[in-house]
This record gives sequence, C-alpha cells and structure tokens, in this order.
Amino acid sequence: MKKVEPQVRLVARPQVDYDAIADYLEEVGGAAWLERFDRGELDAHLNDPQNLAEFAGRLCYRSWEPGLNPNVTRVRKDQDAYLGNILASLHGSVLEHVSFSFVLHNVSRVLTHELIRHRPGVAVSQESLRFVRLTDLPFWFPDWAEDDPELMERATEMLQRMEEFQFWMAEHFGLDDEGVKFAEKKHKTSFMRRFAPEGVATGLVWTANVRTLRHTLEARTAPGAEEEIRLLFNLIGETLQKEAPALFGDYVVEDGVWVPKHRKV
Repeated sequence: MKKVEPQVRLVARPQVDYDAIADYLEEVGGAAWLERFDRGELDAHLNDPQNLAEFAGRLCYRSWEPGLNPNVTRVRKDQDAYLGNILASLHGSVLEHVSFSFVLHNVSRVLTHELIRHRPGVAVSQESLRFVRLTDLPFWFPDWAEDDPELMERATEMLQRMEEFQFWMAEHFGLDDEGVKFAEKKHKTSFMRRFAPEGVATGLVWTANVRTLRHTLEARTAPGAEEEIRLLFNLIGETLQKEAPALFGDYVVEDGVWVPKHRKV
C-alpha cells in the first residue's frame, strides 16, 4: 500500500486552424476580425480556446464588424468584454465547441463513480481493472484521517492484507506461469478486482466542454460535495483559469468553493 495524492494534468486543448478561418471570413466579409491576430490580440496558443468560442459566437450573429448583418450597428472589439457578454447573456451553446482533456491520476473509484454522473459534453476512458492486474493498492487519505493514529494503523493493516491477498490469488491461479492465455488472465483478474477497495487509486482521461466544466466546477466544489472530488476540481479550476481566463475568470473562490458570477450558462 502506498499513499498517493490526486493529480491533474491537462493533456489536450483546442487548436484553431487560422488559415481555414481566414478562408471562411474572406468569403463572408469578416476578414477584419483576423487582423487582430496580426496585432497580437489573438494569441495562437494560449487563447485558442477563447478564440474558438468568440469565433462561434460571432458566426451566430454575423457580428465580425458593423454592417455585415444590417441589424448589427456596433460590435465589441475587446475579447474579454465579448466573452463576458456571452456568459452574462447565457449563450452557453457557444462554449460547447471548446473542450479540454485531462489525465486524472491517483483518483479513487469513489470519485470516478461520482464523476461519471456528469455525462453531457463529456468523454471518459478509465483504467480497466479487468485487464490491469493490481500489484499494489495506492490509496489517498484526507488530512483529518492522517491525524488519527489509530485509524491509520488499522486502515494500513487492512490494506496491506488486501494487497497480500491480491498476490496470493495471482500465485494461486498461476497467472504468471508459462503459457497462460491472456483470456484466462483477464478472467481471473476481473475476479480479483472484486477484493480491491472502492478507494483504490486509479486513472482516467476525462474530456469535457466549457459549458459542462463551468457547471461541474461549481457543483463539485460546493460545501456538500465529496471531499476528494472537491480537491480534484479545485486543481481543475486553477488550471482552467490559467488556460482561458476570459471563460473562467468570473469565479470567486471562497473556502474552496468556486462561485461563478454567471450561473447556468
């Protein structure tokens, strides 16, 4: 048994094809929007998520510049102001074009069972304990548990015995013997995982769009949320504010609770 801490790694973000956008804008008369790119106002790496959201929003109303849509006589030039208005007007469909992918490492199956309740705008690929044989039982303990010596002694002893049982079963089933077919290993490994605690740490790739992320960030850092998932989403929130401040900058963090200025976008 080894103690672990939940970890978050951002592994993928939107990448905008500016040549394709320029080709489209040339056809519809909105090429002036990309001139901001030449002036450095649209950063090709850091702000791609924000640029994509703005592009989708302006396409909806043909608001690249005044006059392209006869109903539009003025447009917001500043991206922060534009995206702030998107949030304030609850134009959340624009945000669904922007997705981020994370590796969530050393998170328990307690956490993943709660995380998969958030399904719209989400993709999940989780480590399969039907295929992956456990050789140890990584486990996260909250601070209050670690401050209880008797609890930690009993918990550690129990986890060590469960870990030993995993090794015993592998030897008993002869899984490492020469010539054992993978199908047999998979069959027995699936049985063995039933004796692993729900708190065993695992990993997954979790992808979500900004509309879902905004809702989940608020819901899973709320005071009544499970403590491990609160810890995890605090890390996710910190990452997102750095990646796309115009899309997540309206949150105020109070005692670990992420409260948005604009809710239900």
